[in-house]
Amino acid sequence: MSSRDRSGGILRWALAVLLLAGTGAIVVWVLRASPSHPEAKEDQLEHHPHEEGIAYYTCPMHPSVQKSSPGKCPICGMDLTPVTEEDLSSGTIVVDEVRRQQIGVTTAAVERRKISRRIRAVGQVTVDETRLADVNLRMSGWVHRLDVEETGQQVKKGQTLFTLYSPELYAAQREYLSALKRTGETGSSAINELARASEQRLRLLGLSGKQIRELARRGEAWENVPVVSPSSGFVIDKDIVEGGRIEAGTRVYRIADLSHLWVDAEVYESDLAQVTLGQPARVELTYLPGRKFEGRVDYIYPTLSGTTRTARVRVALNNPDLALKPDMYANVDLEVDLGERLVIEDSAVIYTGPRRLVFVDLGEGRLRPQEVEVGVQAGGYVEVTRGLQLGDVVVTSGNFLIAAESRIRSATGYWGGGHGAH
Repeated sequence: MSSRDRSGGILRWALAVLLLAGTGAIVVWVLRASPSHPEAKEDQLEHHPHEEGIAYYTCPMHPSVQKSSPGKCPICGMDLTPVTEEDLSSGTIVVDEVRRQQIGVTTAAVERRKISRRIRAVGQVTVDETRLADVNLRMSGWVHRLDVEETGQQVKKGQTLFTLYSPELYAAQREYLSALKRTGETGSSAINELARASEQRLRLLGLSGKQIRELARRGEAWENVPVVSPSSGFVIDKDIVEGGRIEAGTRVYRIADLSHLWVDAEVYESDLAQVTLGQPARVELTYLPGRKFEGRVDYIYPTLSGTTRTARVRVALNNPDLALKPDMYANVDLEVDLGERLVIEDSAVIYTGPRRLVFVDLGEGRLRPQEVEVGVQAGGYVEVTRGLQLGDVVVTSGNFLIAAESRIRSATGYWGGGHGAH
């Protein structure tokens, strides 16, 4: 055989192979003559029996050194170790204990473990829509006196917000008082029916039962009727001024109970399948570092944002000290209990394009790359759905250096995606 060296010279090689009958041993001689040293003599290497099933010998420290016979590594002088054809085709390498310690190789067994996953999302604090109340007028009139003058002011249920003069309401009061008076005088059923109709009209115009009873007790109509708050909370919208005219149907106040709020979290489409109603949630705000608010998912909105590919998930929170305020931004953590899964440490997985590989420890220093399919990642572990079994031992650190050596040694295209592991 002949080949050219880097200087362009011709390197001549002679290979002699002798099969010793009856022993199954192979004796190998390699004869070489170098053109850069014309005086060099042909060197005869020591003959070594070739073990059955062994294709090459290699150095544990320098896997790129491969020979067809045992001997010493020309780089470090270590004894060469045998490697089978199957090991070569699968990318298996032999790494002795000394070498493992040098590159920091650690291993761990595949196990079944209960794991949970945390989904992180960005959210915004919003008002609980079920705790909103609007103050609307059912008749036209003029504001006589404004008692609640500011947006953000706290009010209680039944508190007077303003007084209103309405000719329509004033006439309805006088009609009701007149019907009550005639009822006391005659007691006829027709008059009683008229009194009940007058009372119903006052209710429809917005007077409460308490106000109607007070009107009957005092026996005199109010010119300026007090308009009271329908609920306790804070005024978040106000569209009224003292002396102004208000048309029927106008919303003059919006009142919100802020002791209970919602957080609308934006959850990515890929995580949405793991979000369920009643799921625990933890909310943190940047302006309150270290404080956490506990809540639960109480609604998953049925639509998805086509721009961000996220869906809104509503978390309900109690807010007794009013630390949370509407429109604040919040970080939301959703805890997902995944149950018991077959897992390995996430550091064991090597990502090579679309493939996921681990190194399985076969014992006696042999490490073989194995293609796996992985599922969810949580708490430093990754679920294995295919490729490994319970009790298999895999490399968890130093695997990138081992991968580099395995690539050097493998001549079958294993790392290029030519075929999967066996």
